[in-house]
Amino acid sequence: MKERRIEAVIWDFGGVLTTSPFEAFNRYERERGLPENFIRTINATNPEDNAWARFESSRITLEEFDRAFADESESAGHRVPGSEVVALLSGDVRPRMVRMLELCKASYSVACITNNVKSGQGPGMARNGDRAAAVQAVMSLFDLVVESSVEGIRKPNPAIYELACERLGVAPARAVFLDDLGINLKPARTLGMQTIKVLNEDQAIDELYELTGLPRTV
Repeated sequence: MKERRIEAVIWDFGGVLTTSPFEAFNRYERERGLPENFIRTINATNPEDNAWARFESSRITLEEFDRAFADESESAGHRVPGSEVVALLSGDVRPRMVRMLELCKASYSVACITNNVKSGQGPGMARNGDRAAAVQAVMSLFDLVVESSVEGIRKPNPAIYELACERLGVAPARAVFLDDLGINLKPARTLGMQTIKVLNEDQAIDELYELTGLPRTV
């Protein structure tokens, strides 16, 4: 194994270990004749204090989010109830990424930092029994799970990365962080973490092998 001084591999959940909710958002938009990426645009507008940000940091309830998101989306031209967006959040588990997580766990501490909401079952926000069971099986692999809805802080706030590293007992410079959103990777890099932007499974697995020097078995 290459000597990379890595002690921990820290993972985002949605869009990394599961398929991206953005795929579900786009499908919803096509079915209803909405502009492509309309939901993402609402979520990216006023990102520190919009309905989505407040919901992920548990400053508002599901019922309040339902109304607040509907009002924000209506102001942008199309009213979308927040509850319908929440129903799209839970993706399908990616088996190869899970096998890579298991490989990392054999050599490093593994943790999850996830922006999530108090809806569905557990950190992965799954809403049906089979999917919830699959998500829970993945979550059980982590040594630590840090949830925005529990901590009251969310990515990209640097405090959530610092909290994860502190609880793991590792310096940020000795951690790798994977996320599918560049905005969430920037503060991690600033803290000294090595980062991987997950574009697809093959690319993410290749980059993780390169950073860790783990034997290629997945």
